[in-house]
Formats: sequence, structure tokens, C-alpha cells
Amino acid sequence: MKATIDREGCISCGLCASTCPEVFRMADDGRAEVCADPVPESAEDAAVEARDNCPVSVITVE
Repeated sequence: MKATIDREGCISCGLCASTCPEVFRMADDGRAEVCADPVPESAEDAAVEARDNCPVSVITVE
């Protein structure tokens, strides 16, 4: 499983990083970034939850 973020559309809410810190973190510029590729099997459900709850729908998990 792979996660990506359209960082241009990120509003820096931090929801993804708090929901799934194994895969997402807040970068120095304040926007979210992916920090695990591929998504660890143990974090797949949390990564999907982060995608589903992103308020601007910029996360893709496939």
C-alpha cells in the first residue's frame, strides 16, 4: 500500500499526522508529508482513516 499527499492543497490541520503518525508527519513548512513508503501493514487501517477524514481530500492511499 502506498500513500501520497497533494501538498499544495494541504491546509496544515494535522489530522493525518495525529491519526496515523506511522505514515504522516508535519514537515518543516507546516504541511503534511508522507514519512513511510510503503505503508506498514500495521498502519494500513489508520492510513485509510486519515485519508477518509482529511477535510480537503488531498490524501491518496492505494
